Amino acid sequence: MSQTPRYPLPDLNTLPEDLKTKILEVQEKAGFVPNVFLALARRPAEWRAFFAYHDALMTPETVGRTSGLSKGDREMIVTTTSAANHCLYCVVAHGAILRIYEKKPLVADQVAVNYRKADITPRQRAMLDFAMKVCLRSDEIEDADFEALHAHGFSDEDAWDIAAITAFFGLSNRMASFSGMMPNPEFYLMGRVPKSK
Repeated sequence: MSQTPRYPLPDLNTLPEDLKTKILEVQEKAGFVPNVFLALARRPAEWRAFFAYHDALMTPETVGRTSGLSKGDREMIVTTTSAANHCLYCVVAHGAILRIYEKKPLVADQVAVNYRKADITPRQRAMLDFAMKVCLRSDEIEDADFEALHAHGFSDEDAWDIAAITAFFGLSNRMASFSGMMPNPEFYLMGRVPKSK
């Protein structure tokens, strides 16, 4: 895979003010600008739509909605299904966030390689079984798949969240892969080693 993106990243100072403001907020919080924010900014209308849906799924409280999925659950879905889609960017970036939310330095690597052998709860395993079926064989989803989730306390709304996150990141995976988007180096160590004080 090429180490340089197929599409040049735009200069932050040339972007519309709303995009620039949001990207600078992310930079302030993370300490760097994740490449996805600049890569997709080459088409501002698509950037706005992408991040509006992203935020509605990944931070539902910002749109006044509650979810039965934790932040760690959501990142675990992204990491696991992105691995199935062979998306380096999303596995590395969301794996870093997963490690931080779950406070487990090994979990992202485990779920990316084989979630069935990962150090996760039976509830999370059921969630990932459903997500992987949506990812790879969504046409085969049946009532029994919902019943398996219900047995672990998930609601039908939670099932919708699992499916929507899986589907949305299927789009994200494909955009990142075809465009040659590379993970920022900062992501590789996040959540692996204790923060220096």
